Amino acid sequence: MPSIRSYFWRAILKISSNYNKPLDQLRIKLLRDTQFLKPPKDVEITPVYASGVSAEWLMPVGATPEKVMIYLHGGGYVMGSPATHRSIVARLAKACGIRALSIDYRLAPEHPFPAALEDSMTAYQWVIDQGVSPKNILIAGDSAGAGLTLATLISLRDKSEPLPAMALCISPWTDLTLTGSSLTTNAKIDPYISHDLLKLGAHYIAESEAQLPLISPLYADLKGLPPLLIHAGTDEVLLSDSTRLAEAARNAGVKVTIKIWERMWHDFHLWAPYVPEANQAIEEIREFVKNHWKTSKNFMRG
Repeated sequence: MPSIRSYFWRAILKISSNYNKPLDQLRIKLLRDTQFLKPPKDVEITPVYASGVSAEWLMPVGATPEKVMIYLHGGGYVMGSPATHRSIVARLAKACGIRALSIDYRLAPEHPFPAALEDSMTAYQWVIDQGVSPKNILIAGDSAGAGLTLATLISLRDKSEPLPAMALCISPWTDLTLTGSSLTTNAKIDPYISHDLLKLGAHYIAESEAQLPLISPLYADLKGLPPLLIHAGTDEVLLSDSTRLAEAARNAGVKVTIKIWERMWHDFHLWAPYVPEANQAIEEIREFVKNHWKTSKNFMRG
């Protein structure tokens, strides 16, 4: 049963989700809408360049430095940044007791496909060059960033590069051809994004084909990918992108854990600590990471 605060946030998001604006204004709007979401005070944030790719380290007090989460923010490939997602990345890093590298990958239309993927691949290699073993790396992302997470895994596999230990996909956007049934069935109940907003993905596709596996990972051969954790909400327009991804990954022999949150909307994790379900989701992510790495109780923050 959704909490009273969750209903409150649904109303707030519905009121504020006017995306019928030029792209430059949408970018400003997203930054403005998320600026009140502050990271925990005990997470140190340091700007860095990862082989020329702008990024920032988020280091919780007491974190285990040898394990790293590489985070790819959402925003339809056309907006968003480490600044808009600083709170959620910091909370995930703190919950898991690891440091995080949040990537400021290039955005479309200025930089269409494959620019974002190139930046993600560069940052991943940079982390390894810092002495971090791939088995100690988690790649995570939300929405378009989750799709980019999958594209990064696919590209690494195809290049016979070492894969990370696992991947986290929050409300993943996996099909830029926009064929999912939930785009229609949930069109009137997702308070955060709309079918029209997703059309901005055309800027990223540009002269390429939307069905290319590295643009729409739903159409990729997923064989050989590391374990996936997928979170989505029953009310989000991209729900079908999550469920179809889980089915395709399982059919390819990938270990998949999927959790569909009742009455939750697209990317609801971003609204922690204000939405109780978001806080609970972060705790479940913590448990997934902890169990996968088979760490001792002393490794994770209690």
